[in-house]
Amino acid sequence: MDKAAKILKKPFTMTLIAIFFGFLVAGIILAAAGYPTFHSLSVLLQGVFSGPKHISNVIIKSTPLILTGIGVAFAFQTGLFNIGAEGQFIMGCVAATTVGIVCDFPPVIQIPLVLAAGVLAGAVFGGMVGFLKAKFGIHEVLTSIMFNWIALYFSNFISDLKRFHKPDTMGTYAINKSGYTMILGSWKTTKEGKEVLVNNEFLRDTLLKTDVNAGILAAVVLAILVSFLLYKTTKGFELRAVGANRFAAESTGIDVNKNILHAMIISGGICGLAAAFYITGNSPHGIATLAAFENTGFNALGVCLIAASSPIGCIFAGLLFGGLLYGGQSLQYEVGAPSEIINIVIGVVVFFVALTHIIPPLVDRFSKGGKNHAK
Repeated sequence: MDKAAKILKKPFTMTLIAIFFGFLVAGIILAAAGYPTFHSLSVLLQGVFSGPKHISNVIIKSTPLILTGIGVAFAFQTGLFNIGAEGQFIMGCVAATTVGIVCDFPPVIQIPLVLAAGVLAGAVFGGMVGFLKAKFGIHEVLTSIMFNWIALYFSNFISDLKRFHKPDTMGTYAINKSGYTMILGSWKTTKEGKEVLVNNEFLRDTLLKTDVNAGILAAVVLAILVSFLLYKTTKGFELRAVGANRFAAESTGIDVNKNILHAMIISGGICGLAAAFYITGNSPHGIATLAAFENTGFNALGVCLIAASSPIGCIFAGLLFGGLLYGGQSLQYEVGAPSEIINIVIGVVVFFVALTHIIPPLVDRFSKGGKNHAK
């Protein structure tokens, strides 16, 4: 019983329980709405795992969620609620697009330049939130929400400028091809590349038919680096100490305000990197006029919660989110179920993850009750 109780109290186990209940509630809602439950869930899973092309598309869909989730998780680990990830992502997209259009250097220069532009824009936007928190004590949630709206309308402003706006569309020109980060992007469009890929079914489905890009590799490397920074360096200890108890940290000589600023700069920079890879790695390689938020940054909050603010966990949580969002399209097309079902699944999963803190006390109570009964 003690061994089972320990397993149930592990964060990974509790997350799996939350995911199970998310799908259970989704099944009940599907049945109540008149849709075949098991067939609908089967279609959802087939939409994710039925072939290399679909798996590749899930990875593409998940990459910005993973990277932005890591940015949010970093802020959480330092005691900050970065609800402004959406705005930082948008500003990263704007910066990457404008620099990618204006500049046209060889790829060895262009790609780092466009990525750096996205990182810098996100870092500046996040840094302003950190500055207002550190200097004036203004809560980061309030300023982040306001900055999200500023980013949305600034993006629309840039999209409509004559220098960047593509005629007869709602968006900008694509960035110059020298900034693309698709895997084998230039080669696979050549005659030789197409001949090689067409003759290999796996490569044709995963590379030729999709925009799979280097972002997923960057996400994995970044998750490892952020984990190392947080848990293996003095700076990481200071950041986590400020998040755990800023007054105790201050009493030990840690500069609280400086670390708040640094935390938001790093968090915003990561969100900006996610945006830069999104622009350089996915068609149409530009920004468009937005009627509403696209929710990459907001979904990253859910990714972070499911991952329990673990940078490594964000990889798997982001893949889960990406799989649900991509597989939900198959559910809508083949079964006719509304796409809102997927949002309900995600919402329920996040809800149960938020409730996982009640599982350890319940396990302890039942395990103690069982022991007392045995006596």
